[in-house]
Amino acid sequence: MPPLPACPAPPVATVPRELVHKTNPDEVLLTGWHRTAPDAFTVHAHWPDDHRFYEVRHGLHDPLILSETIRQIFPLLSHTAYDVPFGHHLLWDHYRFTLHPAALDAALLPPTVDLHVSCLEAVRRGGRTTSLTLLIRAFRGGIPLATAHTRFTIQTPAVYRRLRAQYADAHLWPAPQLALPVPPARVARTHARDVVLSPSQTPGRHRLRIDPQHRILFDHPVDHVPGMLLLEAARQTAHHLHHPEPIVPIAMDCRFHRYVELHAPCWIDTQQLPPDAQGRPRTTLTFHQNNTPHLTTTLTHQRLDSASSTWHG
Repeated sequence: MPPLPACPAPPVATVPRELVHKTNPDEVLLTGWHRTAPDAFTVHAHWPDDHRFYEVRHGLHDPLILSETIRQIFPLLSHTAYDVPFGHHLLWDHYRFTLHPAALDAALLPPTVDLHVSCLEAVRRGGRTTSLTLLIRAFRGGIPLATAHTRFTIQTPAVYRRLRAQYADAHLWPAPQLALPVPPARVARTHARDVVLSPSQTPGRHRLRIDPQHRILFDHPVDHVPGMLLLEAARQTAHHLHHPEPIVPIAMDCRFHRYVELHAPCWIDTQQLPPDAQGRPRTTLTFHQNNTPHLTTTLTHQRLDSASSTWHG
């Protein structure tokens, strides 16, 4: 008697999409949360091994799925634990993480992630929360995965529109012409649709490639370039810089100075730094528009020997 076909795994129950500011419920990674102290929480997540954008490569989960998981924690806790109304805007101020690459193994560890979140500072003005500073420690199967530290501010719709001025409705402007991508293989991507860099004539410089029709990076209309697209551009820039050597980012330290606008060229300049204390390469990237820095990030990576899948410093 032939074996019965395997039954597909049942869908994983996740938190309501509105709580993580997602339109597509398939992009929700968080599965639950509970409070462990007045300003401490445990958040649970599930990482699919077949995500269309955050792909498993070399047997490892994409490091940036960690950042998307953490990004979803911001609105979740803002709305559920700190009484932030829907419609208020969360503005990234800084974000840094360091991860243990062995804990990205897609086969040896469960796809569930436990994130222990401590709110180090909750600023309130006029009875409302205006900023949160979070420390996050992430684990997979009880094994340390990463540590992250971040701060974001929270603005009312009226204040946000005043800050954004003429850019508040930028998502309604005609879409800019989509620039040509660099070859996908140069930035560890399979499809050109997922490439967020365009070449330039200046060594060490790329142009940010913005596609508002990208269904994951632009889950819903926004009037500026999403933060996760900027982190993806930083990662792709590092891959391009070190191609064909396979690398994995293990740390980022990002400072968001101002919004990156949708309708002006954004250039990414790279500067190699001395290696860190473990001898791992580091690169600083500056994103600028109109000769003004909008984001600076320092990225640290490790090399992956594609033949043996072992890590090297």
